[in-house]
Amino acid sequence: QVQLVESGGGLVQAGNSLILSCVASGRTISTYRMAWFRQAPGKEREFVAAIRWSGGDTFYADSVKGRFAISRDNAKNTVYLQMNTLKPEDTAVYYCAARLIASNITLPRSWSYWGQGTQVTVSS
Repeated sequence: QVQLVESGGGLVQAGNSLILSCVASGRTISTYRMAWFRQAPGKEREFVAAIRWSGGDTFYADSVKGRFAISRDNAKNTVYLQMNTLKPEDTAVYYCAARLIASNITLPRSWSYWGQGTQVTVSS
């Protein structure tokens, strides 16, 4: 079993940056793919970014490509999401996910473990 705890969310003005962290415990995540999703009020949870276990390959939703960067430190059992040039439409609860169990990385049901989420609010 893996427990995931996200942190780093908050209230920022549009154009600014935030970095989210996701710390895993229970077992090492070094062999797992990891991902970030987000969910805005009244909307479904949507894929943001994913990273292979080695950190060599990353994948992004079109809406964040060029602004967000996912990275990982397997020695620290931690995954990061650097968010730059934030927009009001980035406002959501951001969730960390671990262990891909199906082929489509953009679907929430493809991931085994989830954190409790961290709120990101971007003001205009």
